[in-house]
Amino acid sequence: MKRLLRNIFLRNWGLKLFSFLLAVILWFSVIPKERIVSEKIITVPLELHNIPAGMEVVEKPTSNVDVKIRAPNRLINQLNSASVHAVLDLHEAQIDLTEYPLNKNMISLPQGAEVKDIYPSLVKLRLEKTRQINLEVEAQLVGDLQEGITIQKVECIPPRVPVEGPESILDEGAKVRTNPIDRSTLTESTEKEVDLILPNPNLRFASAQIKVKVRITIESEEVKEEGSDVPPEKSQAGDKKT
Repeated sequence: MKRLLRNIFLRNWGLKLFSFLLAVILWFSVIPKERIVSEKIITVPLELHNIPAGMEVVEKPTSNVDVKIRAPNRLINQLNSASVHAVLDLHEAQIDLTEYPLNKNMISLPQGAEVKDIYPSLVKLRLEKTRQINLEVEAQLVGDLQEGITIQKVECIPPRVPVEGPESILDEGAKVRTNPIDRSTLTESTEKEVDLILPNPNLRFASAQIKVKVRITIESEEVKEEGSDVPPEKSQAGDKKT
């Protein structure tokens, strides 16, 4: 029996090895490319869709996820972050819910590819209610006034603007400032239209009102002196009448 096995495997072993290799080559050349598959891990952005009305995300989840994909070789090299999309649908999200699972149905792939795994499989985020309040507008004046000039009054029109954002960061005592206005250029009363600066980058204007008018009333010492001087003749005339 041993001799028979030895003859089977060792007799003409070179020819048998050549036949085996030839069979493998023929098998790979005949099998359809569609049936030869590979796996690949692609890092793609995690998109947040359908955030409920009246809520907003205050603590965002990881910005990217790794998706392990299995696809035919003819397709696998074409897959990249532009052709694969990961979408977390938040239409049923709740304020007290902070953990959201990721599953294969959330991954959009070209036809012929399939998702094998997702890393991480769970993401954390936090939602808050959106709140709106009116904040006071404050003119931001910089620079030194020219000698002999005094600012009598500064008005912002409108004096308050609506602002909205997560309720935890809205402060009714905060102020919306204007872009800086240089006092050193003022020589007479003026009115300027300027942009507004929010007190927190996570807030936003609740209307299209992103500019205000700033009315600055000034008075110079020359005007004061002219107003205080009374011509002698007029003073005497006044004395006669009395």
